[in-house]
Amino acid sequence: MEGEMNKFVKVCLSILASLCYCHFLASKISTGKLRLISLLPIFFLFAILPFYLSQVFPTGLIALLFSWLGNFKLLLFAFDKGPLSNHPQRSLFHFIIIASLPIKIKENKKHPFLKTPQIHQNSSKKDPKLPLNWPTKVLLFAILAGVHGYKQKVHPKIVLLLYSCFVYLSIDILFGIAVGVVHATSELELEPPSDEPYFSTSLQDFWGKRWNLTVSYLLRHTVYKPVRSFFDDVLGPNWAPLPAVLAAFLVSGLMHELLFYYITRVSPTWEVTWYFVLQGACVFVEFGVKRVFSGRVRLHSAISAALTVGFVVGTAMWLFFPPLLKTGVVEKAIEECETLLDFSKVLSEVKKNYIIKICILKYFYGV
Repeated sequence: MEGEMNKFVKVCLSILASLCYCHFLASKISTGKLRLISLLPIFFLFAILPFYLSQVFPTGLIALLFSWLGNFKLLLFAFDKGPLSNHPQRSLFHFIIIASLPIKIKENKKHPFLKTPQIHQNSSKKDPKLPLNWPTKVLLFAILAGVHGYKQKVHPKIVLLLYSCFVYLSIDILFGIAVGVVHATSELELEPPSDEPYFSTSLQDFWGKRWNLTVSYLLRHTVYKPVRSFFDDVLGPNWAPLPAVLAAFLVSGLMHELLFYYITRVSPTWEVTWYFVLQGACVFVEFGVKRVFSGRVRLHSAISAALTVGFVVGTAMWLFFPPLLKTGVVEKAIEECETLLDFSKVLSEVKKNYIIKICILKYFYGV
């Protein structure tokens, strides 16, 4: 464990040095091909960093934040687009946290890096029907990690369903921590990491507006918009979004496949890629059905939400989880979570005993 921590620190220091290079040197180079060439060593470094680690969570964390999201942000930055180029007077601190963390900035037009004044916020927006706040999600995450020890007594389908909840809570808590850290250390106003995906009334709603908004934003700007622009002249503006959507889902599938390879070090089976291709194809069909019926047929929101979430989770149980289950990486990840929870309990107990001793010393000796 100590050796893994030392490796993780070295990885973080190399990332910090790389981002300083991007801010001080690469940003001075004119946008386009020259800046892209200057960033190629960073792309390569971020791509190989996960291989330096062996634990599931550190490896997955570095792979997600830098091998995928960080490289996509730098790709946009090479052409003066995306979150790293939205403000010409960004500081090194802002540059690093935006490049490193899975956050999406909520900008106002005059001052992109300042919190939006209360008077500009949309007061008409309805409150969520059933918000799962951050402490509730952490509690559910801890319960799921504890229940894993009894998986032999539970039906395999139920176990897969619990894994789906575990993945959702893991990502939402991780991204929520990033949002909380940025709120506490800067004046950036951020979008929430997700928007209650369990209330999605369609696949378009789930993947485009509710689930993992940071990833959706990056895929929209790195894949969807360029592909749509290319097909505008070929298919026309009405149909150009369809191949763009399929391309975005395909890239998402390939990136997830790469993440799984970083974590498992096992040759891909391409089931994960097919999962996202299937989601993209169904969004394609959904788009066409909505065009045909033009709102004449509408299901109740409770029914459409159940069908949408049921389809996403059901196909995940079929295609998304098997590659992980075959390698035992899910069990390893949950064991790491249990170890972390036990460690946090020990720290809490040590802190409590320390406070008690300090109080006793103050009472008897006045120190």
